[in-house]
Amino acid sequence: MPAFTFEKISPPVRRGPLPPIETKQRGVIVQVLGRFVEARVQRAERIEQAILARRDKPDPA
Repeated sequence: MPAFTFEKISPPVRRGPLPPIETKQRGVIVQVLGRFVEARVQRAERIEQAILARRDKPDPA
């Protein structure tokens, strides 16, 4: 026979809507990194499109 038992505690009842979450201003470092990532993604897309365009060209031979 167990020496003790656990009581099941129900979660607290929510009252009303949740308060709006304040958006914090992003740090300067995060903004700079974001710009680097955007530039890299655009560069990768241009390279990929160029490769696909080269494959689609018929040989002039």
